[in-house]
Amino acid sequence: MGPADRAPRDPAGPPAPDETFLLARARQGDLSAFEEVVRRYQRRVYGTALRIVRCHDVADDVSQEAFVRAWRSLDRFDTARPFGPWVCRIAANLALNHVRSPRAREEALPEEQKEARSEAPGPLQALLDEEGRRVLDEAIGELSEEQRAVFVLRAFEELSYAEIAEALGLQPGTVMSRLFRARARLARTLRPYLGLQPSRPRGGVA
Repeated sequence: MGPADRAPRDPAGPPAPDETFLLARARQGDLSAFEEVVRRYQRRVYGTALRIVRCHDVADDVSQEAFVRAWRSLDRFDTARPFGPWVCRIAANLALNHVRSPRAREEALPEEQKEARSEAPGPLQALLDEEGRRVLDEAIGELSEEQRAVFVLRAFEELSYAEIAEALGLQPGTVMSRLFRARARLARTLRPYLGLQPSRPRGGVA
């Protein structure tokens, strides 16, 4: 769980309720407790959806639907596990279903669409300046829907192959294959920005 997922603390007041307490209250029907959980994770969930669907309005819808489904499934959620990765997996699955739909293929991406930063994506720290985020965002947008979903969950949410496979209904081998292809394509696209020298092709993924 990153710093952005922790409840802010007011030095002059009592500490904010922890996540386990809020989820326990939400399970008992306390909507205000769940709304506090939503507030803590809404930017992260929205960012996950946006990286896949590439449209702000759709990302809003997807993130809202993800929280609705999480609310309905709280009785089956293991509160000993972090809530963030679970709800992000729900959002990623919904987002992938959207981009696979016939309606989504007819929607044009608005020009100059920019992604709102939700969290620093760890291993991609070198690309977090404004220009770098734009370049990375465009490169991710050039991936196929399937590759994009796998890459977002691995690189930004740092899920394991098994967790990604479970979230998207795939075999772990398929996850690894799609992730390999996504990384290979991103490496080619980002090479000029990163100042890397092209490597000799050795019969790898085209």
